[in-house]
Amino acid sequence: MHKIIAASDLGSEDFVIEIGPGEGVLTEQLAKHTKKVVAIELDGDLMPQLTEKFATQKNVEFIHADILNINLPALIENHIKNVETRHCLVSTPVNYKLIANIPYYITSPIIRLFLEQENQPKKILLMIQKEVAERIVASKGQMSILSISVQYYGMAEILFRVNKEAFFPVPKVDSAVIKITPNRKFNKELDKKFFRLVKAGFSAKRKTLANNLANSLQLDKDLVSEKLKALSLNENARAQELDIADWQRLAEIF
Repeated sequence: MHKIIAASDLGSEDFVIEIGPGEGVLTEQLAKHTKKVVAIELDGDLMPQLTEKFATQKNVEFIHADILNINLPALIENHIKNVETRHCLVSTPVNYKLIANIPYYITSPIIRLFLEQENQPKKILLMIQKEVAERIVASKGQMSILSISVQYYGMAEILFRVNKEAFFPVPKVDSAVIKITPNRKFNKELDKKFFRLVKAGFSAKRKTLANNLANSLQLDKDLVSEKLKALSLNENARAQELDIADWQRLAEIF
């Protein structure tokens, strides 16, 4: 818990969105170091307990909702952007951070939800399944759609690993805390084209990149091979062998 707080580099003017506060253990620590915490909890049975526990905490707000179905732009607008500061009403996006211990099966949708926003978080810290964290930070040769979808928007790194024995009840897998620092703004049209190309490249794992692109995009394979050679990419390479820079160069000529 303390390692997560330290890694978050929180300040008294920071805003934090927390997903799945549970019994509010992390929430309590976040509230001590930030201006405001907006915690989103799916389990309605926990809401009365959380509301009572934080009744005197004016900088903590709980929202009963499914993060994947919530109107995130509206939440950011209503709870973060338009807040009264000491001097004026903020009219520009306020930096906020996303900090959460999230269910493993919705890791990818949650990360995508926040990265594919006009108002991206300044920093994302998540405790997730160790194997998923390792896939996210994968390097050239081990890339996947997941790693590309994160690294396209920012820098991802594993801060530390957490043994499953640290939890009760003990889960089946080890965890890791990952930090994502966005450095590329979301562009709906450009990004849609980029990921259409990436998905085409990964469409069949056992086939070469040239074959996948030709088949999925309905292009002449010789034309695809020429484009790959023009970028000094091996026409027999597979999608996982390309890094973000390679995909960006591909996107420019397709």
